[in-house]
Amino acid sequence: MSRKNFVFTSESVSEGHPDKVCDRISDEVVDLFYREALEQGFDPWQVRVACETLATTNFVVIAGETRGPASVTKDKIEDAARKAIRDIGYEQTGFHWETAKIVILLHSQSADIAQGVDSAEKKEDGAGDQGIMFGYACDETPELMPAPIYYSHKILKLLADARHSGKEKALGPDAKSQVSVEYKNGKPVAATQIVVSHQHIDESLTSKDVLKLVKPYVKKALPKGWITDKTVWHVNPTGKFYIGGPDGDTGLTGRKIIVDTYGGAAPHGGGAFSGKDPTKVDRSAAYAARYLAKNVVAAGLAKRCTIQLSYAIGVAQPLSVYVDLHETGKVEARDLEAVLPKVMDLSPSGIRKHLDLNKPIYARTAAYGHFGRKAGRDGSFSWEKTDLVKTLKSALKALA
Repeated sequence: MSRKNFVFTSESVSEGHPDKVCDRISDEVVDLFYREALEQGFDPWQVRVACETLATTNFVVIAGETRGPASVTKDKIEDAARKAIRDIGYEQTGFHWETAKIVILLHSQSADIAQGVDSAEKKEDGAGDQGIMFGYACDETPELMPAPIYYSHKILKLLADARHSGKEKALGPDAKSQVSVEYKNGKPVAATQIVVSHQHIDESLTSKDVLKLVKPYVKKALPKGWITDKTVWHVNPTGKFYIGGPDGDTGLTGRKIIVDTYGGAAPHGGGAFSGKDPTKVDRSAAYAARYLAKNVVAAGLAKRCTIQLSYAIGVAQPLSVYVDLHETGKVEARDLEAVLPKVMDLSPSGIRKHLDLNKPIYARTAAYGHFGRKAGRDGSFSWEKTDLVKTLKSALKALA
C-alpha cells in the first residue's frame, strides 16, 4: 500500500534562470523554423530541429541540427535569440540582449538520422531516436497536476507577471521557488516549508526586504489555509541575490527536466523537451503520454495515472505501452494498455497530427512547466485537453 501521510517537495525556476534562458532560445529557434515554413510554403512535416543553447556572461552559443526553409538565416536566428533575452528582461551589464555575443553553429540534420525518421513503413515517420517517455496525471489540483510542482510554478509566474507589468521594479529575472507539501490521507493540505530565491536589481536589499516583496505573491499562489504559523520561510537564504542569470551561472538547454514535468512526483525517461521538433519522441511522446494520462483521470477511471511509452529509432509505433493506476483505478491497467493505442495513433506522425504539433507553439512551454497549462487558441498545450474522455470510456466498454 502507498503511504498516506508524508511531506513531498518540488521546485520551479523562473524564465530568467540560466537554463531556462537557454530553453527559451532553443524553443524560439524551433518556432522560427515552423513560422518560416508556414509563411514560405515549406512543408511543416519536413521541418527538423535539434537545437542546444549555452549561455554565460554576455555570451550565447546556439548549436545543433536543422532542416527547413532557406529563409531561416543566421541573422533571423540571432534576432530571435535577442528578442527572447529582451522579453525575459535581461538588460544588466553581465548579460544584455543588445550587447551579448551570439555564435550560431547550426548545421544540416544527419542523413543517417533523417532516413530513419523519413522512410518508415506505411508512410509513418519513424521515431527520431530510441527512448522511454512518461506521462502522469492526478486529482490533486483542478489541472490534474501534482500540487508541489503546480504551486511552485504558480509562485514564480505571479512574481514574473508583477515584474513584467512594472509593479515590482526591484525584482530581477532570475528566481527559484520550492514548496514542501504535507499530505494527510493522501491529500495535500499545507505548506510546511517555502523557499524563494529571487534576484533583486537593488544591491542594497536584504533577505528581509525581499521577503516583504514576495510574500504576498506566495500567499496568493497557494490555496487558502495552506500557510500556517508552522510554515517555515526561506527567502534569499544566502542573504543576497544581486548577480543573476547567465552572468552568475552558466545555462544549458535541457537541464531542468524535472521542473519541466512533474517535480519528481512521477518518473522521467531522461530526455529533455526544449529545442526539439515533435519528430523527437522525447518531446512529442511525452506530450502524448501526459494527454492520455490526463484523460484517464479526467474520465474518472483513476485518481492517479502513470503511462510509459517506449520507442526505437526509425520504428513508427511504440514498442510497449505501460499503465500504472497506483491502486486507484476503477478499471484494469491492462485494459487501458489495450485500448490506448486504439484511441490514439502513437506513432510520431500520429501524435503530431492528433495534437496538431507542426506549429510555432513551443517558446511558451520553455518556462513554468510543459504540463498543467491551459490550451491556447494558437494550438499551444493541446496535450492538456480532455477531449478523449468519451472515446476512452466507449473503447473500454467495447473491450468488455
